[in-house]
Amino acid sequence: MSQPHLLSGLLVVDFTQFLAGPVVTQSMAELGAEVIKVELAPTGDPGRYLPTQKDGRSGYFVQQNTAKKSLCVDVRQAQGKALVTELLRRADVLVENYSPGVIDKLGFGWETVHALNPRLVMGSVSALGGSGPLSKMPGFDFTGQAYSGVASMIGDADGPPALMGVAVGDVGAGMSALAAIGAALFHRERTGQGVHVETSLLDFLFRSHEANIEMYSISGGAIKPHRSGSHSRAYAPVGYFRARDGYVSLVVPGTAWPKLCEAMGQPALAHDPRFADNELRVANVSALVEIIETWMSGFAGIDAVVAHCAGYRIPAAPVLSVEQAMQHPHMVERGTVRKVPDPILGEITIAGQPIRATGFAHHTGLPAPLLGEHNHDILSRHLGYSQDQVADLVRAGVLVSTRV
Repeated sequence: MSQPHLLSGLLVVDFTQFLAGPVVTQSMAELGAEVIKVELAPTGDPGRYLPTQKDGRSGYFVQQNTAKKSLCVDVRQAQGKALVTELLRRADVLVENYSPGVIDKLGFGWETVHALNPRLVMGSVSALGGSGPLSKMPGFDFTGQAYSGVASMIGDADGPPALMGVAVGDVGAGMSALAAIGAALFHRERTGQGVHVETSLLDFLFRSHEANIEMYSISGGAIKPHRSGSHSRAYAPVGYFRARDGYVSLVVPGTAWPKLCEAMGQPALAHDPRFADNELRVANVSALVEIIETWMSGFAGIDAVVAHCAGYRIPAAPVLSVEQAMQHPHMVERGTVRKVPDPILGEITIAGQPIRATGFAHHTGLPAPLLGEHNHDILSRHLGYSQDQVADLVRAGVLVSTRV
């Protein structure tokens, strides 16, 4: 008997593309909601054409869109707009991540859909926000990183800013929107009224400064946070330390500093005047790094260092490659990394969705859709269209489906 899903029975109309928006709806789909991915004919989500591709199928698209159903429709035509309108009358949630104003031009802005279905919850995700001087600008994750000051914190102290290498803004904004939609659904259950919630990559990325903003503010501008390479300039020892065969991450808050000294077999170091408090350890970080890396060089490798630190309850981790992380037994057991079927790619390894609920299935196990794969299924089940009616829409170019 299959496990129940947390969001079973929820109907979501999904106007999302690329990454931030699809993250929201993928999580909902994997938690059991029926997510109808409305893709604009004739090409659908631009993410379908991003690398890496095999036989015309994008692994990028598969990663972001498992368990969804695809309806590829030309909403510029009256019949296409009408069928989406009818779906929205029945839906619980609408999610979109176009640039601000685009969803309104398509005819599905908040005022329109709220009048159509007062119980509908709408979630909007954008790069720079739905209001403010930058709201009309196009943008992606790196755009948000640049405006938020995050990019200024990445890289060597005396070098240029570096690309982060992961889409933390997209995914973080998507998960923030998911939380907002959950809160809006709770509000709807109490009041019967839908809500429009909004978040942006820029909002999330600026919030990701855990200490930089208040350091600058409280110091009256005397402290100017700046990138510092492999070691924090706010806390020490916090950073990446070289061992024999790689790097180890250490995060040692002030209260744990004596314990690290004990673990290194140098308890007197806790009283060394160079390292007496966090401010002094930051000021003398070069000497501190040399001491710690010399100690680590005495171990066979990073695994031995991490195991030793674990015995002292010191947060330490090996800096794994993507390949190593994908194969790590902890990630595999928890479904953090998992395999999904695909009609073109076969079995593909992807990152799992991060939400778990006791007693409910972690994910559906369903593949990402082909473009327009569920046109007939969606229209027949939800709107009562006959096979002939669907065929007429296909001939008129209102509905599109392809192999990828």
